[in-house]
Amino acid sequence: MIYVIKFLYSFVLPPGLFIVLLAAAGVWLWIKRNKAPAIGAFAFALVLYLCSISAISDGLMRSLENSYAPPSKADGDVIVVLGGGATVDTPDIDGVGNLYGMAGNRLLTAARLYQQTGLPILFSGGKVFADSGNEAEIAKRQLIGLKVPADRILVENRSLNTAQNAAFTGELLARRHLTRPILVTSAFHMKRSVMDFREAGIAVVPYPDDYRVSRRASYALNKWSPSSAAMDSLSACLREYLGIAASALFHR
Repeated sequence: MIYVIKFLYSFVLPPGLFIVLLAAAGVWLWIKRNKAPAIGAFAFALVLYLCSISAISDGLMRSLENSYAPPSKADGDVIVVLGGGATVDTPDIDGVGNLYGMAGNRLLTAARLYQQTGLPILFSGGKVFADSGNEAEIAKRQLIGLKVPADRILVENRSLNTAQNAAFTGELLARRHLTRPILVTSAFHMKRSVMDFREAGIAVVPYPDDYRVSRRASYALNKWSPSSAAMDSLSACLREYLGIAASALFHR
Protein backbone atom coordinates (compact mmCIF):
# COMPACT_ATOMS: atom_id res chain seq x y z
CA MET A 1 0.00 0.00 0.00
CA ILE A 2 2.83 2.40 0.84
CA TYR A 3 4.17 2.16 -2.72
CA VAL A 4 0.78 3.03 -4.17
CA ILE A 5 0.60 6.07 -1.89
CA LYS A 6 4.09 7.17 -3.01
CA PHE A 7 3.07 6.74 -6.64
CA LEU A 8 -0.06 8.87 -6.23
CA TYR A 9 1.87 11.44 -4.19
CA SER A 10 4.27 11.94 -7.11
CA PHE A 11 1.41 13.62 -9.00
CA VAL A 12 0.95 16.26 -6.29
CA LEU A 13 4.35 17.92 -6.80
CA PRO A 14 6.05 19.02 -10.04
CA PRO A 15 6.52 17.61 -12.60
CA GLY A 16 3.62 15.25 -11.81
CA LEU A 17 1.38 18.19 -10.94
CA PHE A 18 1.98 19.75 -14.37
CA ILE A 19 1.07 16.44 -16.04
CA VAL A 20 -2.23 16.34 -14.14
CA LEU A 21 -3.01 19.96 -15.02
CA LEU A 22 -2.27 19.38 -18.71
CA ALA A 23 -4.42 16.26 -18.77
CA ALA A 24 -7.22 18.13 -16.99
CA ALA A 25 -6.96 20.94 -19.52
CA GLY A 26 -7.20 18.36 -22.30
CA VAL A 27 -10.37 16.90 -20.79
CA TRP A 28 -11.91 20.35 -20.41
CA LEU A 29 -11.06 21.28 -24.01
CA TRP A 30 -12.47 17.97 -25.25
CA ILE A 31 -15.73 18.60 -23.42
CA LYS A 32 -15.85 22.05 -25.02
CA ARG A 33 -15.40 20.33 -28.40
CA ASN A 34 -12.02 21.97 -29.00
CA LYS A 35 -10.56 18.68 -30.17
CA ALA A 36 -7.34 19.89 -31.77
CA PRO A 37 -6.15 21.85 -28.66
CA ALA A 38 -7.33 18.95 -26.48
CA ILE A 39 -5.21 16.48 -28.41
CA GLY A 40 -2.26 18.88 -28.12
CA ALA A 41 -2.68 19.08 -24.34
CA PHE A 42 -2.90 15.28 -24.04
CA ALA A 43 0.19 14.87 -26.24
CA PHE A 44 2.16 17.42 -24.22
CA ALA A 45 1.14 15.69 -20.98
CA LEU A 46 2.25 12.33 -22.37
CA VAL A 47 5.63 13.66 -23.52
CA LEU A 48 6.22 15.34 -20.16
CA TYR A 49 5.31 12.11 -18.38
CA LEU A 50 7.68 10.00 -20.49
CA CYS A 51 10.49 12.51 -19.89
CA SER A 52 9.99 12.38 -16.13
CA ILE A 53 9.93 8.67 -15.31
CA SER A 54 12.90 6.51 -14.36
CA ALA A 55 11.65 3.67 -16.55
CA ILE A 56 12.87 5.79 -19.50
CA SER A 57 15.82 7.73 -18.06
CA ASP A 58 17.36 4.69 -16.35
CA GLY A 59 17.56 2.82 -19.65
CA LEU A 60 19.39 5.69 -21.33
CA MET A 61 21.69 6.13 -18.34
CA ARG A 62 22.46 2.41 -18.23
CA SER A 63 23.40 2.40 -21.93
CA LEU A 64 26.04 5.05 -21.22
CA GLU A 65 27.28 3.58 -17.96
CA ASN A 66 27.82 0.16 -19.54
CA SER A 67 30.19 1.56 -22.17
CA TYR A 68 33.20 0.71 -20.01
CA ALA A 69 33.75 -1.50 -16.98
CA PRO A 70 36.37 -0.76 -14.30
CA PRO A 71 39.58 -2.70 -15.00
CA SER A 72 40.46 -5.58 -12.72
CA LYS A 73 43.81 -3.91 -12.09
CA ALA A 74 44.66 -0.21 -12.06
CA ASP A 75 47.63 -0.38 -14.41
CA GLY A 76 49.02 3.09 -15.11
CA ASP A 77 51.41 5.77 -13.92
CA VAL A 78 48.98 8.55 -12.87
CA ILE A 79 45.35 8.85 -11.78
CA VAL A 80 43.56 11.57 -13.76
CA VAL A 81 40.30 12.81 -12.24
CA LEU A 82 37.82 15.05 -14.06
CA GLY A 83 35.92 17.73 -12.17
CA GLY A 84 32.18 18.14 -12.18
CA GLY A 85 31.43 21.47 -10.53
CA ALA A 86 32.09 23.13 -7.18
CA THR A 87 30.72 25.78 -4.86
CA VAL A 88 32.96 28.70 -4.05
CA ASP A 89 32.13 29.68 -0.46
CA THR A 90 30.31 26.83 1.29
CA PRO A 91 31.84 25.73 4.62
CA ASP A 92 34.07 22.67 4.69
CA ILE A 93 36.05 20.94 7.43
CA ASP A 94 39.34 22.63 6.56
CA GLY A 95 38.34 25.61 4.43
CA VAL A 96 35.62 26.87 2.14
CA GLY A 97 34.29 25.49 -1.13
CA ASN A 98 33.05 21.99 -1.92
CA LEU A 99 32.90 19.74 -4.95
CA TYR A 100 29.46 18.85 -6.26
CA GLY A 101 28.20 15.33 -5.62
CA MET A 102 29.49 13.61 -8.75
CA ALA A 103 32.86 15.37 -8.53
CA GLY A 104 33.10 14.36 -4.88
CA ASN A 105 32.42 10.73 -5.81
CA ARG A 106 35.18 10.88 -8.41
CA LEU A 107 37.57 12.38 -5.87
CA LEU A 108 36.79 9.62 -3.36
CA THR A 109 37.47 6.94 -5.98
CA ALA A 110 40.80 8.57 -6.81
CA ALA A 111 41.79 8.72 -3.14
CA ARG A 112 40.96 5.02 -2.73
CA LEU A 113 42.95 4.17 -5.85
CA TYR A 114 45.88 6.13 -4.42
CA GLN A 115 45.71 4.03 -1.26
CA GLN A 116 45.93 0.90 -3.43
CA THR A 117 48.56 2.02 -5.91
CA GLY A 118 50.47 5.01 -4.55
CA LEU A 119 50.15 6.67 -7.97
CA PRO A 120 50.03 10.47 -8.17
CA ILE A 121 46.64 12.10 -8.65
CA LEU A 122 46.05 14.75 -11.30
CA PHE A 123 42.77 16.61 -10.82
CA SER A 124 41.49 18.53 -13.84
CA GLY A 125 38.92 21.31 -13.56
CA GLY A 126 38.89 25.08 -13.31
CA LYS A 127 36.50 27.82 -12.28
CA VAL A 128 33.71 27.28 -14.79
CA PHE A 129 31.29 30.05 -13.74
CA ALA A 130 31.63 33.33 -11.87
CA ASP A 131 29.79 31.92 -8.85
CA SER A 132 31.52 28.51 -8.79
CA GLY A 133 34.74 27.41 -7.12
CA ASN A 134 38.01 26.39 -8.72
CA GLU A 135 37.54 22.63 -8.80
CA ALA A 136 41.17 21.53 -8.87
CA GLU A 137 42.22 23.81 -6.01
CA ILE A 138 39.33 22.63 -3.83
CA ALA A 139 40.09 19.02 -4.76
CA LYS A 140 43.73 19.42 -3.73
CA ARG A 141 42.75 20.68 -0.29
CA GLN A 142 40.27 17.86 0.17
CA LEU A 143 42.74 15.23 -1.03
CA ILE A 144 45.29 16.47 1.50
CA GLY A 145 42.53 16.15 4.11
CA LEU A 146 42.15 12.52 2.98
CA LYS A 147 45.86 11.96 3.75
CA VAL A 148 47.14 12.11 0.19
CA PRO A 149 50.58 13.84 0.35
CA ALA A 150 50.69 17.24 -1.33
CA ASP A 151 53.66 16.20 -3.45
CA ARG A 152 51.54 13.39 -4.97
CA ILE A 153 48.84 15.80 -6.17
CA LEU A 154 48.92 17.61 -9.51
CA VAL A 155 46.36 20.26 -10.44
CA GLU A 156 45.10 21.39 -13.83
CA ASN A 157 42.97 24.38 -12.83
CA ARG A 158 42.16 26.08 -16.17
CA SER A 159 39.77 23.77 -18.03
CA LEU A 160 36.11 24.66 -18.50
CA ASN A 161 34.83 21.55 -20.32
CA THR A 162 35.81 17.98 -21.14
CA ALA A 163 37.71 18.89 -24.30
CA GLN A 164 39.83 21.34 -22.32
CA ASN A 165 40.25 18.73 -19.57
CA ALA A 166 41.89 16.53 -22.18
CA ALA A 167 44.00 19.22 -23.86
CA PHE A 168 45.35 20.87 -20.69
CA THR A 169 45.87 17.55 -18.93
CA GLY A 170 47.86 16.34 -21.94
CA GLU A 171 50.22 19.30 -21.60
CA LEU A 172 50.80 18.57 -17.94
CA LEU A 173 51.30 14.85 -18.53
CA ALA A 174 53.88 15.58 -21.23
CA ARG A 175 55.86 17.88 -18.92
CA ARG A 176 55.88 15.16 -16.25
CA HIS A 177 56.66 12.36 -18.72
CA LEU A 178 53.53 10.46 -17.69
CA THR A 179 52.15 8.25 -20.43
CA ARG A 180 49.63 5.79 -18.92
CA PRO A 181 46.84 7.79 -17.26
CA ILE A 182 44.02 6.02 -15.43
CA LEU A 183 40.98 8.17 -16.15
CA VAL A 184 38.42 8.54 -13.36
CA THR A 185 35.06 10.12 -14.13
CA SER A 186 31.37 9.32 -13.80
CA ALA A 187 30.39 6.17 -15.67
CA PHE A 188 27.80 8.02 -17.80
CA HIS A 189 30.48 10.56 -18.77
CA MET A 190 33.24 8.09 -19.61
CA LYS A 191 32.45 7.42 -23.27
CA ARG A 192 32.64 11.09 -24.24
CA SER A 193 35.70 11.62 -22.06
CA VAL A 194 37.61 8.79 -23.72
CA MET A 195 36.75 10.24 -27.13
CA ASP A 196 38.00 13.71 -26.15
CA PHE A 197 41.21 12.35 -24.65
CA ARG A 198 41.79 10.22 -27.74
CA GLU A 199 41.33 13.31 -29.90
CA ALA A 200 43.99 15.02 -27.77
CA GLY A 201 46.34 12.13 -28.49
CA ILE A 202 46.05 10.50 -25.06
CA ALA A 203 45.29 6.81 -24.59
CA VAL A 204 43.67 6.31 -21.20
CA VAL A 205 42.69 3.40 -18.97
CA PRO A 206 38.99 4.09 -18.24
CA TYR A 207 38.03 3.74 -14.58
CA PRO A 208 34.32 4.67 -14.37
CA ASP A 209 32.66 5.44 -11.07
CA ASP A 210 29.73 7.46 -9.68
CA TYR A 211 27.16 5.05 -11.09
CA ARG A 212 23.61 6.46 -11.18
CA VAL A 213 21.59 3.29 -11.87
CA SER A 214 21.81 -0.41 -11.08
CA ARG A 215 23.22 -2.72 -13.74
CA ARG A 216 20.05 -4.80 -13.67
CA ALA A 217 16.93 -3.11 -15.07
CA SER A 218 13.89 -2.80 -12.81
CA TYR A 219 10.36 -1.78 -13.67
CA ALA A 220 8.81 -1.55 -10.24
CA LEU A 221 6.01 0.93 -9.58
CA ASN A 222 8.41 3.66 -8.44
CA LYS A 223 10.04 3.63 -11.88
CA TRP A 224 6.77 4.92 -13.35
CA SER A 225 6.38 7.85 -10.94
CA PRO A 226 7.19 11.27 -12.42
CA SER A 227 10.09 12.99 -10.69
CA SER A 228 12.46 15.88 -11.22
CA ALA A 229 15.38 13.50 -10.56
CA ALA A 230 14.40 11.42 -13.60
CA MET A 231 14.20 14.57 -15.72
CA ASP A 232 17.65 15.63 -14.52
CA SER A 233 18.99 12.18 -15.38
CA LEU A 234 17.41 12.32 -18.83
CA SER A 235 18.92 15.76 -19.41
CA ALA A 236 22.37 14.47 -18.43
CA CYS A 237 22.02 11.55 -20.86
CA LEU A 238 20.93 13.76 -23.74
CA ARG A 239 23.82 16.14 -23.06
CA GLU A 240 26.26 13.23 -23.23
CA TYR A 241 24.77 11.85 -26.43
CA LEU A 242 24.91 15.30 -28.05
CA GLY A 243 28.54 15.64 -26.97
CA ILE A 244 29.38 12.20 -28.36
CA ALA A 245 27.67 13.03 -31.65
CA ALA A 246 29.47 16.38 -31.91
CA SER A 247 32.81 14.74 -31.16
CA ALA A 248 32.24 12.06 -33.78
CA LEU A 249 31.09 14.62 -36.36
CA PHE A 250 33.81 17.23 -35.96
CA HIS A 251 36.74 14.96 -35.15
CA ARG A 252 36.54 12.52 -38.03
